Order: sequence, then structure tokens, then C-alpha cells
Amino acid sequence: MKLAENVVHFARILRGAGIPIGSDKMIDAVRALPLTGLERREDWHATLSALFLTRHEQQALFDEAFDRFWHDPGLEEKMRAALLPKVEGRTPRNDPGGRLAEAMSPPAAPRTPPREAPPEVTVDATLTFGASERLRRMDFEKMTAAEWNEARRLVAQMHLPVPDVRTRRHRPSSTGRAIDLAATLRAMARSGGELTRIARTSPGHRPPPLVVLCDISGSMHRYTRMFLHLVHALTRDRRRVSTFVFGTRLTNVTRPLRDRDVDEALARVSNAVPDWAGGTRIASCLHEFNFRWARRLLGQNACVLLVTDGLERDDTGLLAEEMRRLERAAHRLVWLNPLLRYEGFEPRASGIASMLPYVDAFLPVHNIASLGDLARELS
Repeated sequence: MKLAENVVHFARILRGAGIPIGSDKMIDAVRALPLTGLERREDWHATLSALFLTRHEQQALFDEAFDRFWHDPGLEEKMRAALLPKVEGRTPRNDPGGRLAEAMSPPAAPRTPPREAPPEVTVDATLTFGASERLRRMDFEKMTAAEWNEARRLVAQMHLPVPDVRTRRHRPSSTGRAIDLAATLRAMARSGGELTRIARTSPGHRPPPLVVLCDISGSMHRYTRMFLHLVHALTRDRRRVSTFVFGTRLTNVTRPLRDRDVDEALARVSNAVPDWAGGTRIASCLHEFNFRWARRLLGQNACVLLVTDGLERDDTGLLAEEMRRLERAAHRLVWLNPLLRYEGFEPRASGIASMLPYVDAFLPVHNIASLGDLARELS
């Protein structure tokens, strides 16, 4: 009975840290642990890892939670003592961040405000700026639930200043250089043949189409979900925004993102996508886009935002060919890659190396500051 309670408690911690674990997996773990053996710690780790994890990138978070929770399963006080405040420093690359500490910490008891005269309210602008700046530089993968919600609010207020492009159609303008002969003759007809004024025109300008291609594979899940909040804001502000998500297949989610409520819009996107947080087939998905959608959407100086880490498992020769076709059809191709958050990043993977020659800009997309860099690049 104690074993079942500990396994359920451990599974709830993992679920609170962001790893989806259902009750069926908990039941399987309680049944499997006595069969695999309870003598060795390595057997426990291997069994729970095989049952609870569905993606490779969840392994680091699982290992950290396993070391903290099962260090001394008889004493919960020791487990919580490991969560005492420590001096903050640079987060290691394999550190899962604050989500695990938030999931393992006990819920805070509500505080009763003291009955005394309200003190004078002062605002420390320095501390406020520091907290905001820290949130802007924090990796989306490291954020706690509260930090994630605050980041969503900031991203929803952002705008991408894509410059307008000149069109072939002319518009009436009092300062234009071109003479509008038809309008001038109509004015003369109304005035009895007298030339009262010369109508002029100037070239018109309009925002170019924006096409977003987002990778929703397991390694891109959290970054794409935050970027879709920005795309939702763009869809409200601009008329010609087309959004596609791809993992093992390509899905057009332009219509679900037009919902006014961002939570409802992303819920509709999740229901419309059958391969969310699955595998990756970049080449085949780009092939489908190039042959089904490119001629409809990539006219009139369209700008393409490609959000992916470039970790392709299929033939990289086909990937290079599809990137070449996409680059020829688009006026501007911007690649957003969260792997650029690592210092000293080098495009050694074959998929990244085959895609890189065909992009106009190669930018990171791992925090709010990187989205601000994207806005400056497009402007």
C-alpha cells in the first residue's frame, strides 16, 4: 500500500512539472515494480522511465525528479528540505528549471492580513525592471506555470512591424506624380469642358502576406505553443496571415486561430492537429506545402516564418530541394530555431546544414527577447 502511495505521489509531481501521465500509467507502474524487482535502484529508474516517458527530451526532468524523490522514500521531510531557497546562478544546460521545484513544493498556506493601519505604498522601480528583464531572458522551457502565464500576456501584446510593399494599383493622391487621365476627363465633363483641376495618383501600399510554418514535434512543443500566441495576435491585426503546423503531416490552422479568445483558439488548434508533440518529417511536409499551397499564398512579396529546430530524420537531399523551392517562391524566408539559445551553436546536423543556405535570416526563438529581435529584423 505504501508503494502505491509513493508511486502515485511521484507521478503527480512529474505531471505537475509538465510530463503528461495518466492514471493508467500509474496502475501499470504499481503492477510492474514488484515484477521487475525492488532491490536495485537502477531497476526502479528503468521501469518508471519506460512507463512514464514518451519523449526523449523529458529524460532530464525525470532524472532530476527521481533523484530528489527517491533519495530517501521514508522521509518526506528530507525531500522537501532539498527545496529550500538557494543562491541563484546560471542554470546548467541539463537543468529542467523551475517547473520541477514548483511541482514538488507544498502549496503555500493562505496568509491572513494583519489588522493594522495600511502602510505607505512605495514602488521599487529597480526591482520591477529586474524581474521583467529576467522574464524576457528566460527560456520558455525553464518557466514555471506563473512565469508562463505572464510571458503569454507579454507575447500577446507584441506586434511584428512587417513593412508595407508597393502595389501596381494606384490610388488618388493630391501630391502624386502620375496624372489620372480618366478622372481628369470626368471632372471636365462635369464642369462643361473646362479644365478645373488635374487628378493625380500615386502607387498604393499594403501589408504583404505572412505565412507561418511551425514545427510541433516533441522537441519544439513548448516553443511552438508560445509562438502561436504571437501568431494569434498577428492574425487579429493583419488580414493576410496563413498559419500551418507540421510534425509528421501538414495541417492548416489559419481558421482556428481567428477565434478572438486565444485559449479557445489554441484549444481548437490542438483538436485539429492529430500529430501534436510527435515525430518530425520536415521534408515531406514542406513538399506538401510547396505543391498544394505555395502558389496560392506566396504571391505579392509574401514573407515566410519557418519555426523548427531542423532535426530531420528523413533524406536531407529531399529537404534541401524543398527548401530551395520554398526560397524561390517566397520574397523573404526567416528561419527561427530555438537551438540558437546555446552558446557556440554550430550547424553540424545534416538537416540544419542542408536548410541554412536557403534562408534570408537565421534567428533564435526561445524567449521573449528573441521575439523582439525578430520584430527588429522584419522592420
